[in-house]
Amino acid sequence: MSHIDHTHDAAALSWVASANDPATDFPLQNLPFCSFRSKGTLEPWRVGVGIGDQILDLSTWGIADLNALMARPASERRALRHRLFDTLKAGAPEVELLPQAQAEYRVPCRIGDYTDFYTGIHHARAVGKLFRPDNPLLPNYQWVPIGYHGRSSSIVVSGTPLRRPKGQVKSPEAEAPVFKPSARIDCELELGLYVGPGNALGEPFGIDEADAHAFGLTLLNDWSARDIQPWEYQPLGPFLAKNFGTTVSPWIVTMDALEPFRIPFTRPAEDPQPLPYLDSPAHRAGAAYDIELEVWFKTPSMAAPTRLSRSNLRHAYWSLAQMLTHHASNGCNLQPGDLLGTGTLSGPLPDEAGSLLELTLGGKQPITLPDGEQRTFMLDGDQLGLRAFAEKPGFRRIGFGPCDGLILPA
Repeated sequence: MSHIDHTHDAAALSWVASANDPATDFPLQNLPFCSFRSKGTLEPWRVGVGIGDQILDLSTWGIADLNALMARPASERRALRHRLFDTLKAGAPEVELLPQAQAEYRVPCRIGDYTDFYTGIHHARAVGKLFRPDNPLLPNYQWVPIGYHGRSSSIVVSGTPLRRPKGQVKSPEAEAPVFKPSARIDCELELGLYVGPGNALGEPFGIDEADAHAFGLTLLNDWSARDIQPWEYQPLGPFLAKNFGTTVSPWIVTMDALEPFRIPFTRPAEDPQPLPYLDSPAHRAGAAYDIELEVWFKTPSMAAPTRLSRSNLRHAYWSLAQMLTHHASNGCNLQPGDLLGTGTLSGPLPDEAGSLLELTLGGKQPITLPDGEQRTFMLDGDQLGLRAFAEKPGFRRIGFGPCDGLILPA
């Protein structure tokens, strides 16, 4: 069921001049949420909405907790969107705003649990070829959405530096591992889905009910230590190679804002089709999204970042609704503010890779940057940023804000 309405009208303008700039991430049609306060103060954190280069403080609206808002039914959240739209549209009385340049941010809500999926089949195949050339895609991949439980305590907001992690590393020719700083720090280009109301323990929901439990999306960088990961991940999966840090954007773009960018969910005819609990006619009609994704890189000597790759959420093998439905299918209780990562969203082409591991063919083919420097993985002082936006003729461009990280020495 489509929920496109007057809040998606591309002709609608705001009394906030910067929101009418065609290049802005946050036009009137977006209205993403954040947790903010005035920069350099000890003010209480407040829930805000982005509009152009400004923030509307929702504490004056009696909204002090984003998790409580996430728990509300979709109809109530949509009514709030309509009220925000009416408050910020051209001709409405102007209210006090805070420039985003004068704000500081934290992770936008309390994340009780974090699960990272593996929905990018092109990433799965590319990485599989590096380590299992004869069997790159494991036999369960096309049948079940693969995921693992992550570490919510080390999720940080964009702009937070991360220290190079240490861990056990074992080279193929060595008899024993050594404990040392990772030399192969990598990014993973992902989106994160914040859970809305969620479900009670023991009460799963159907695929056509999943949208009601999706609050919004954010950019997510699942930092990875590629030399620690191969030794430790057998048999239970990654541990220290992942839990040293995950970066998210300060902003949550609501699913309502992304409604115009739905596209059909399709599977190649020759592939196994989803099992019935992960499939329906309504799901196939519009469960995928057309969202462009980019990886940007900057070394300490570069004046400006350079784009390394560009991909799209449309390449995901499993949908957001399938992630939610499968996660709760055994009765697991999802809660407001829980975060589900998509996994690395690489495309089929080499310049659509969502990780340095893929772009450098496992470190064998360095990337040459515009100033002549070369990189296989991240060095101390390197910065990596993710960007995302959705655009379609007849609708305003919707952006996701920054998701940036800097690597510090061990």
